[in-house]
Amino acid sequence: MAGPSKGIKNEINVTPLVDVVLVLLIIFMVITPMLQRGKDVNLPSAKATDKESKESDPLVLSITEKKEIYVESNAFTDKALEDEIRGKLTALPGRRILLKGDDRLTFGDVRRVMEIARKAGATSINMGVQELKGK
Repeated sequence: MAGPSKGIKNEINVTPLVDVVLVLLIIFMVITPMLQRGKDVNLPSAKATDKESKESDPLVLSITEKKEIYVESNAFTDKALEDEIRGKLTALPGRRILLKGDDRLTFGDVRRVMEIARKAGATSINMGVQELKGK
C-alpha cells in the first residue's frame, strides 16, 4: 500500500482567479462610461433635490457651455429638437424630460430649450442638478 507522498504540496492555483478578476475589471471599465446618459455638462449645485423616481425612463436633454443641444447623445438644432422631442413623446406619451444645463449658461438659454420642449408637448420637465454634500 502506498502512503501519502511526502514531496507533494497542496497549493491553490490562483491563476484562473486572477484571469476572471481581470476580465471583470475590463468589462466594468468599458461599461461605466456608457451608464451616464446625455452629454457631459457641469451641473449647477443645489442643497435640496427631489429623489429620482424609477417609474419611467426620462428623456435626457443636455445643453453644453457652447449652447449645443443634445437629446441623449445626439446634437440637434432648435427646429430639429422640437421635432425629435415630439416624436419621442408621441412614442411614449407622458414621458418625463430631464434637462441638464451647464452651470455657466444663462437662465435665458435654459428657458429657450424649455419652451421648445413645451411646444413639442412635454408636460413634465425636471432640471438636473448636483446635490451639495454636507450641510
